[in-house]
Amino acid sequence: MLHLYSGNGKGKTTAALGLTLRACGAGFKVFFAQFMKNISTTESQTIKLLGDSVVFKQFGSGDYIINTPAKKDFECAQTGVIEVDRAIKSGQFDMIVADEICTALYYKLIDIEKVLELVKNCPQETELVFTGRYACDTLINLADLVTEMREVKHFYNNGVCARKGIEF
Repeated sequence: MLHLYSGNGKGKTTAALGLTLRACGAGFKVFFAQFMKNISTTESQTIKLLGDSVVFKQFGSGDYIINTPAKKDFECAQTGVIEVDRAIKSGQFDMIVADEICTALYYKLIDIEKVLELVKNCPQETELVFTGRYACDTLINLADLVTEMREVKHFYNNGVCARKGIEF
């Protein structure tokens, strides 16, 4: 099944992490790739506690993309697609998460055709999870499950900054 968590609200990565935790509890092996991220977060520290159940990799430059991506952003995203493809083809994983892949598509860091190849190459018994803002119609139509996180109210709007253990 292809799961898609998108929208402008908080919770996309959190949903994928929750699904990862549940899958590990069921004895699954998970490959968790984070596109556009390259920072130490509490989730990356927590995933280490799951031991060999999860392979966790980040494919971001470490810089935020303000308007135009840098060459390094493209290189990191391309490496991420290659690594996710390897994980899919290895047959070693029961679930593969491509966190922020929709956002990487939006910034044209990767080509939609490469992402569609990932879906095509994914064995039927492997859960595939995509997250990120700006999910394109192609992926929405292709996905078996689509959840849109919609911001109704957010404490950022009241000046509360990102907090360790909650947002990172």
